[in-house]
Amino acid sequence: MGGHNFRTVVTFEFLRTVTKRRFWVMSLSIPLLLALVVTLTTISSRSQNPTATSTAFAFQYHDASGLVTSQLARAFGGTPTTDPAAAVAAVRAGTLPAFFDIPADVGRAPVQVYGEDVGLIGNSRYDSVAQALVRAAVAQKIGDPRLARLAASGAQLSSTIYNKGVAVSGFASVVMPGIFLVLFYLSIVMLGQQMLNVTLEEKQNRVSEMILTTMSPTTLIIGKVIALVGVGILQALVFSLPVLIARLVAPGAVHIPGLSLSDIPIDPLRIGFGFVIFLFSFAMFAGFLVAIGAVMPTIRDASGAFSAVVVTMFVPLYAVQLVVNEPHALLPTVFTYFPLTAPVTALLRNALGTLSWYEAAIVVVVLAVMSTVMLRVGVRLFQTGSISYTSRVNIREALRRSR
Repeated sequence: MGGHNFRTVVTFEFLRTVTKRRFWVMSLSIPLLLALVVTLTTISSRSQNPTATSTAFAFQYHDASGLVTSQLARAFGGTPTTDPAAAVAAVRAGTLPAFFDIPADVGRAPVQVYGEDVGLIGNSRYDSVAQALVRAAVAQKIGDPRLARLAASGAQLSSTIYNKGVAVSGFASVVMPGIFLVLFYLSIVMLGQQMLNVTLEEKQNRVSEMILTTMSPTTLIIGKVIALVGVGILQALVFSLPVLIARLVAPGAVHIPGLSLSDIPIDPLRIGFGFVIFLFSFAMFAGFLVAIGAVMPTIRDASGAFSAVVVTMFVPLYAVQLVVNEPHALLPTVFTYFPLTAPVTALLRNALGTLSWYEAAIVVVVLAVMSTVMLRVGVRLFQTGSISYTSRVNIREALRRSR
C-alpha cells in the first residue's frame, strides 16, 4: 500500500504540473526567444556585406603625421584638406559626411573622427574606416607584409598550462563541471516557488487532514520532491532542445567564441562530484522549503523566509573574486563547508578545478547529512503544521510533539 501511495503521489504531482498551460508557456518562452534571436542574427549576418557600396562614403582628412599618402586616401574615398576647422563645420552642417584629423603622433594621441549621424549602428562605419586607413598607411610604411600583419594584430600564441605535471584545458575544462552550477541556479529560480506552493496548497485548500489519513507525511513529502525533480529534468530538456536542433541542422549557428566542442575535456571525477553535490544541494533546498511551507500558514507569509534562504545560498556570488583567486582563504573555506553556502561555492570551485577530491568528499557528506536532517525536520513539521491553517507553527513545540 505504501509503495502504491508513493507512486500515486509522484505521478499525480508530476502530471498536475506538466499538464498546465502556464508550465509550457514558461518553459518554452525562453528557448523560443533564444531560437528567434539566433535565427534573426544568422539571417542578418548573412545578408550584410561589409564591402557594399551602401557603407562607402566620401570624407576629408588632415594628416599631421605624414603617414597617409594621397593615393591611399583616394582608395578609401578621402581627399586632403588644410583647414580642419572648416571641415568640422561642414560635417556639423551636414554638407560633408565625415572628417578625420590624424595627429602627428598616432601612437600617443587619438585620431579625431567627425561624422554625420546615420544611426546608432551605422555611425560605427566612421571609426572602422579611420582605423583601416591608419593601419593601411602603417603597413605601407613598413613595407614587409609579414611585419605589417604582426604590427596590426600581434603575434599568435599557443599556450599550454600545467597543473601538477598535467596539461589543463583552461576555460574549456570549466564547461562540463560548471553545468551543475547553472542547473542548481535554474532549479531554484524555476522550481523554488513551485515547491513552496505544493507544500502549502493542501493547507490552504483544507484537505491535508484527509490526505494524511491515507498516507504518511514522509510518503507525501518525498513523493512531491521526486515529482519536482522530474519536472526539473523535463524543463532542462525543453530548454536545451533548440540548441540541440541548431547544432544538428546548422552547426555554425550555435557556438562558444574561441572554443571548439572537441576542446572540452571530460573529467569523470569532477563531473561526478558536481552531480552528487548538485543532487544533495537540491534535496537540502527542498527540505528547507518543505519546513517553511509546514510552518507558515499562507504563501505570502512563506515568501519572506523563502527569499532569505535563497539570498543566503547565493551570498558567495558577492565574494566570487575571492573564491576564484584565493579559494583556500578563510572566507571561501567557510563558504565551502557551511551548508547554506556550500552548494554555490563548492560547485563553483569544482568547475574551476580548485576543489580537491577530499574537500569535495567532505562537502558531499555535509550536504548529505544536512539534506537528510532537513527532509526529516520538514516531514515532522508538516505532520503538525498541515492542520495549522491560520497561525504560524511553533517549531520547538511541533518537533517535540512529533517525536
